[in-house]
Amino acid sequence: MNLKVVSRNVGIALLLNALFMYISAAVSVIYDFDASLSPLVLSAVITTVAGSFPLIFVTKFHDINIKEGFTIVVFAWILSCLFGMLPYVLYGGEFTIVNSWFESVSGYTTTGATTLTDIEAIPKGLLFWRSSTHWLGGLGVVLFMLLVLPSVSSFRMRLSKMEISNLSKDNFRFKAHQTIRVITSVYLGLTIAETILLTLAGMDLFDAINHSFATVATGGFSTKNLSIMSFDSIWIEIIIIIFMLLSGIHFGLLFSAFSGKSFNIFRSSIVRYYLLSILAGSVIVILNIKTSGTYATWHQAIREGVFQVVSVGTTTGFANGDSSVWPGFSVLIMIFFTIQCACSGSTSGGMKADRVYIFYLSVKNQIIKQIHPNAVVSVKMGSHIVDREIVHSTNLFIVLYLLIVFISALLLTGLGTPLLESFSASAACMGNVGPGFGELGSLGNYSSISNTAKLLLSVQMLLGRLEIYSLLLIFVLYRWR
Repeated sequence: MNLKVVSRNVGIALLLNALFMYISAAVSVIYDFDASLSPLVLSAVITTVAGSFPLIFVTKFHDINIKEGFTIVVFAWILSCLFGMLPYVLYGGEFTIVNSWFESVSGYTTTGATTLTDIEAIPKGLLFWRSSTHWLGGLGVVLFMLLVLPSVSSFRMRLSKMEISNLSKDNFRFKAHQTIRVITSVYLGLTIAETILLTLAGMDLFDAINHSFATVATGGFSTKNLSIMSFDSIWIEIIIIIFMLLSGIHFGLLFSAFSGKSFNIFRSSIVRYYLLSILAGSVIVILNIKTSGTYATWHQAIREGVFQVVSVGTTTGFANGDSSVWPGFSVLIMIFFTIQCACSGSTSGGMKADRVYIFYLSVKNQIIKQIHPNAVVSVKMGSHIVDREIVHSTNLFIVLYLLIVFISALLLTGLGTPLLESFSASAACMGNVGPGFGELGSLGNYSSISNTAKLLLSVQMLLGRLEIYSLLLIFVLYRWR
């Protein structure tokens, strides 16, 4: 493995992070040179030096092998998180070393879990940097890097395939450079459109940009202690619901719809399942929280029920109410969406609706096989037959995913975290959702759990964002031939 090509391209990823640190410092200047200016400038300089060093002393390489590709992807993420925590550490306050690492990983992986007890006390520049980590992580540090690399087909092809979920590769049906253009154009378009609409709905420009970054990245970092509930605006909530749902759909399908190539995204069986499951979950939760007496009016039950289900079901994690007071039945429904989440090819985390749907079809086919042993039955999504290898790898991924969630919950319980908090935190961090239940609920935070628990959950966030295998493979690269 050529470590020079790895260091050079990881350096480019760091320079992209440094660029957003400088932008955040500019925001700090705009808001009367707030207290985050020095930490942001110093962090930007350190990150710039670290990123520039391999570019200066290492010559360009025009090809990579699969070992180098995996290494670039994993280390671009890990080092981005490490350098991304610098502004928090240098600022101080609630940001201890562990809290800074947790907040940085949560930002880049678009998890949205936070240790902050008073978000509104944080300077504007640092809040913008916090949201920027979402926006960088939502599109993917590596895909950002590919935007500025030379158009070398094999290099772009390999890195983009390693960054994008296995399930979504076939669905894009574009060449590598086209895939990057599709993702980026949809991502930018959604961000700009939501910013404009939120501003028109009454948000100031700073809050609109930050919440658009968090929505389109399906992250959930807010600039307010009470999240979206702070604005108390039905129009803001409707806009955010729409963009959360859009951001959970495969970007290739959105591009086809917006570009006029295909207006009917509902032809996709995955999209139909994703939207219908969100609708069904919303109706069930609304009925449960109203009939249980949690809310006095149907208006409040519908408003909070729909928003919270969409927020969790897309791994965004925004809140317009306190879900910790919900009855156990609704909590279990929400935990299901915490595990399933939205579609592959989107910024959503979690197991993905695609895998759940394929699992359902494979179980259905197995039942048919039991009734008709000699029948040849294939898993079909629409008119397309799903390859047996994809079905097998999907079912294996689901088992591994749930096993990691269970083991992590077990470890958290052993560290003294209550049972509900342990399981919901494990599922929420693995799925990059953010809020759990109990003390870690939609209006709570992760400040109460131990430092060891925070480090464990940070690893889960990375495992979830890199879809497990990419992070695990880095530990066996030296054995490859």
